[in-house]
Amino acid sequence: MHSRENETPRREPPVIRPADAEEMDAFKHVAVRSLMVVPEAVEAIRPEWTLCAFENGRLSTSYAWWPLKMRFNGEMLPAAGVTFVGTSPVCRRKGYLRAVISRHFERMHEKREQPVAALHASRASIYQRYGYAVVSWQNSYCFEPRHIVFGEKPAAPRGRLYEPGEGAAMEILKDIYRQFCTDRTGYIHRGKATWEMGAMAPAPKNGSLFAIVYEEDDTPLGYVIYTARPGKSIEKRLTHQIEIRDFAWLTPHACRSLWEHMAGMDLAGEIRWMRVPPDDPLPHLIREPADLNIRTRDGVLARIVDVAGALGGRRYPAEGRLCFELYDELCPWNRGCWEMETFTDPDAENPAGTLICRGEARPANGSPDVTLPADTLAMLLFGQIDATRAADIGRLTVHKPDRLAVWDRLLRTRHKPFCADFF
Repeated sequence: MHSRENETPRREPPVIRPADAEEMDAFKHVAVRSLMVVPEAVEAIRPEWTLCAFENGRLSTSYAWWPLKMRFNGEMLPAAGVTFVGTSPVCRRKGYLRAVISRHFERMHEKREQPVAALHASRASIYQRYGYAVVSWQNSYCFEPRHIVFGEKPAAPRGRLYEPGEGAAMEILKDIYRQFCTDRTGYIHRGKATWEMGAMAPAPKNGSLFAIVYEEDDTPLGYVIYTARPGKSIEKRLTHQIEIRDFAWLTPHACRSLWEHMAGMDLAGEIRWMRVPPDDPLPHLIREPADLNIRTRDGVLARIVDVAGALGGRRYPAEGRLCFELYDELCPWNRGCWEMETFTDPDAENPAGTLICRGEARPANGSPDVTLPADTLAMLLFGQIDATRAADIGRLTVHKPDRLAVWDRLLRTRHKPFCADFF
């Protein structure tokens, strides 16, 4: 007689659905234990922003997203800011995360509200399996104030630095940030909660929070937000540790004046800025860039979920046409040949006064210029690399070499992609 005692129990597929209000404690439990974050960090997540895997009725994989608005070469694009992704230790290696991500992409495609998903990853390799690409880099600085020595004599003072009053500070900072982001890629719209949980969060224990504004002729043109707290004791003298949280400037003189302020921190033994744009000008302004101790790591990862929505939600520097064949394992609706045409929008002007071009993408039957995967398309659209570079390193297949210059011209961004906030 055949015995079934040693047979492996049949595993039922997980149930993929949002957590309800009564299950949010279980959601927090999985997210906190998986990611080692404080429970308070999860408080703002709403049940309708979640999509979880349930094994035998028990929440096994947590997954959520913030409804963001992200700059896409200046244009504001709705995006899903994926966050709090984690799986209970006993439920890992079962394919639950892939099932959740696939369902989320399907829902995004059906609703057509957010063509792009974006996230910060503890390990980029986890998400590159699902078509995400590293679409921005971020640097960090760690230096002594005395190392900020400019290569030329300072210009005569043109403006002033001041600390705005508590009531007016937020409006001034918001306005500068909005102008600073106008033609950039990757920066997100900051609501009240984003400011209060990020750049303007309370100072750490035993520390102080500072917001310094630079203005000329009563016009604010830049700010630096930082904290100061006791640092290491050097030769029995207590030094300060400065942590820059945010830095925005609208003119070169504003940028330099704010850095001159930081250079004057005589009591500081160390200044850290952990989230620095890859095209920040400071290394090009000081005499010894090596003193900044620059380190680089991946920043935002992004995934194109809706090709037409992503291409149509971006600004372009010129008119033209692109044709490409896309392959996409996880989002079959993206597969096939696409044509995108950019056209001038006479009603929109950027701060420099030049006309802005918008794009329109549609399925096509033509002969493609290139064939590429979804992750390479994300890198091109964000301006992380250009098409010529992508071809050189084997991230796309070229069918019409003479068209690469057109791709480079149409997808060019004025600034390197970057996000100053962690979401």
